[in-house]
Amino acid sequence: MPLNLASLNSGSNGNCYYIGNGQEAVLIDAGVSCREIERRMIRMGLGIRDVKAIFITHEHTDHTRGAEVISRKFGIPVYITERTYHQSRMKLAPHLMKPFATGIPVDVGAFQIHPFPKWHDAAEPHSFTVSADGITAGVFTDIGTACEHVAHHLSRCHAAFLESNYDETMLEKGRYPYYLKQRIRGAEGHLSNDQALDLFTTHRSNHLKLLILSHLSAENNQPQLVHDLFSRHANGARIAVASRHEETEVFWVEKEGS
Repeated sequence: MPLNLASLNSGSNGNCYYIGNGQEAVLIDAGVSCREIERRMIRMGLGIRDVKAIFITHEHTDHTRGAEVISRKFGIPVYITERTYHQSRMKLAPHLMKPFATGIPVDVGAFQIHPFPKWHDAAEPHSFTVSADGITAGVFTDIGTACEHVAHHLSRCHAAFLESNYDETMLEKGRYPYYLKQRIRGAEGHLSNDQALDLFTTHRSNHLKLLILSHLSAENNQPQLVHDLFSRHANGARIAVASRHEETEVFWVEKEGS
């Protein structure tokens, strides 16, 4: 059974990524309001009742804003580390708050979710891959350094959401104050276009079919620039760019031979 993927929103104003199989699904982050998540899923023809779990990467509000309400309204469990939960200031129903541990897979319906640590300026940041029926999709955003964990898990993916946050020249010449520029390009900040491209070209798998470039800066990047840059190195993979203003289309990914 193929996986279907979509970005409901991607950027510093909110992040929410959908991975499903046509019958059930998980969300990676819920940084958009519950109402907006519902609206966008309806427009995409996706059912909110199919969502069986929400996995939180870290406590920043652009990744958690809608999680508390959507969990309560639909009875959806939220998988989150204890340190991240404490820092998030969310108040989840105790029976819906599900701690996870680094490196220990979590089974949700047909899916196996692998949490792994990453470099970002948060309490206990993680990224995730989601696997089902021989297909693996990963969410690799909010990464300051492309460490060995990120490289390893990207190499397993048939599809991936990959951060390409900023163009180095645009950031350097832009209006951000110096301290913010340093935070963004620091070891616990975000990946530049060039860093993301190097990660992609060096560690992508031969069976990667879809790359959705994500978490683009509004001030220091341009969707067309990113699309053109990665398309030159796509080598058969479909390249898409997630928007900070609206949902993407729903992408379907099948394993080789399907």
